[in-house]
Amino acid sequence: MAVKWNGGHSSSVLCLNVSAEGLVASGAERGELALWDGGGSPVAQLRLPQAEEDVASVVFSARRPSTLYTSHGESISVLDVRSLQEPLQRFHVNEEEINCLSVNDADGFLAAADDSGAIKVVDLGSKKVSRSLRHSNICSSVAFRPQRPQSLVSCGLDMQVMLWNLQKARPLWTMNLQECDMEEESPQSAGQFFNPPLAHSLSVASCGNIFGCGAQDGKVRIFRVTGVRFEHELEFQAHSLGVSQVLFMPEAYWLLSGGNDGKVLLWDVSSNVGKQQKSPAKSLHRKKAQAAASSRKDGKLNKVASDEHPGIVPKLSIEHGEKVNWLSCAEIKGSRRVLVADQTSSISVYPLPEP
Repeated sequence: MAVKWNGGHSSSVLCLNVSAEGLVASGAERGELALWDGGGSPVAQLRLPQAEEDVASVVFSARRPSTLYTSHGESISVLDVRSLQEPLQRFHVNEEEINCLSVNDADGFLAAADDSGAIKVVDLGSKKVSRSLRHSNICSSVAFRPQRPQSLVSCGLDMQVMLWNLQKARPLWTMNLQECDMEEESPQSAGQFFNPPLAHSLSVASCGNIFGCGAQDGKVRIFRVTGVRFEHELEFQAHSLGVSQVLFMPEAYWLLSGGNDGKVLLWDVSSNVGKQQKSPAKSLHRKKAQAAASSRKDGKLNKVASDEHPGIVPKLSIEHGEKVNWLSCAEIKGSRRVLVADQTSSISVYPLPEP
């Protein structure tokens, strides 16, 4: 059963983040921002200017845990959580509504992905835009890679996943999820036209080389970065509806996923990725052969996934019941918890197994 955190919001909670010191920030519709202690009590609340604008993303600085970056509408506000009042700074560099913020672990750059497909990268030292990167449709998620302050990945409703380096304006590597599925010779690839893999969420593992992507077709895809490109490492059907959120936990390759089907699932993909560096060409050739053989034999997508990756079953399945807006993870009273934001004004908290 979930523990409910109430009293911080009057409308749907859209986003969550947890500081290095264990403080939880949540953003909601109509400009609402709240801070919570580990016991689930709201310790501060603020309604940001332009209250008609939803708070779509919140992220703490890794270097300065008292600094919180929030997006509301087309604006970014920088706040001091020790005294939650007027923003210390405000950036208005995006032309359309911001969907996701990411700050690199050196606290030097802030990336903001928006509805126009743009990713504006702000140099936090000079407080100016240092790069403008672009998708051809809504950019839904962007994430800096840990330990690589100049490198980030992004995804969007153009079905593209991209790898960027801040020294270049063009992506180092791009993968179209629909073409990727067809290369795998999935028996349902024709069906992708009716339920295309619009990419909703990204998360990078703590190693910085493995990242996951959740898409509208209910699949989670795992990629490995190798130099200036990335390889399609693993794919499995996770949810019966779109995957709205993915989140790698601090443990090497434990991944949380949340879906429009109201489920929150915990996956251990460590046996499928990260064990050793494979030859990308051999790996891809082997995966294609396996997928094709499984397709001929069974003709079902779920069977392909289970034949190719028999270990991909969730370690934990939570029937949350509401469409998941955001997932976060926190250490509360010595135990790991998953925090879930949904269509309601509450935050749901569930216990997680120990690694």
